[in-house]
Amino acid sequence: MDGMAIAAVSGIRSRMESLDLLANNLANAGTAGFKRDQEFYGLFTSDEASGAGDNPSSTMPMIQRQWTDFSPGNLQVTGNPMDVALSGTGFFAVNGKNGPLYTRNGSLQVLASGALATADGYPLRNTAGGTIQITSGSPIEVQTDGTVRQNGQPLGQIEVVNFKSTDSLYKAGSTCFQNTNPKNLPVQAPDTQVQQGKLEGSNVPVAEAAMSLVGVMRQFEMLQKAIGVSSDMDTKTIQEVARVGS
Repeated sequence: MDGMAIAAVSGIRSRMESLDLLANNLANAGTAGFKRDQEFYGLFTSDEASGAGDNPSSTMPMIQRQWTDFSPGNLQVTGNPMDVALSGTGFFAVNGKNGPLYTRNGSLQVLASGALATADGYPLRNTAGGTIQITSGSPIEVQTDGTVRQNGQPLGQIEVVNFKSTDSLYKAGSTCFQNTNPKNLPVQAPDTQVQQGKLEGSNVPVAEAAMSLVGVMRQFEMLQKAIGVSSDMDTKTIQEVARVGS
């Protein structure tokens, strides 16, 4: 395989990964608290794609890693007392299956056990690390500091935390994150307010993502054509060599 074909195949691979990432972003554009993923490109060196003689090896693009954009989405007024949003930085802390998780999705429900939980079924943590138990039949009131009241009685305070760095936060589902660095401990977020009756929307810019998706698809088609051109050139070269040798 010649250098043109190798470079085109490398480009197609990175474009396929881009398509998957952009498609997932667009699919979750309406998901509360969703944070879009983006790409960080690097270059890898290919000896196979180098020219003849002493020419240096070729470098070709690859998606080195993807990263999550933690910028906030717009707060949307729902009027539903079971919806809460964070005004400021930070995350709601929840009890996941394998330890604490963190989310900006404040669409809440009450589990059969009476625990106040996210739409994914993860119980919200209170500031002591436990859960907040709700009595059915009465509405709840959530104050800006995260204190949950029902029938005038405080039931607990929602734990809202932040991290010095979000680099160690990796997605666990569509809207939850897991902290993979035990040294990057969560800290309280005192300047962040909890807003009842609101939800934070996705931070996916739909128009921009759609245009990027179209652009990547066009690049994909061009790279496919490049492979076809390379194949035709190889075929013609073989035919010419055979003709000279006959």
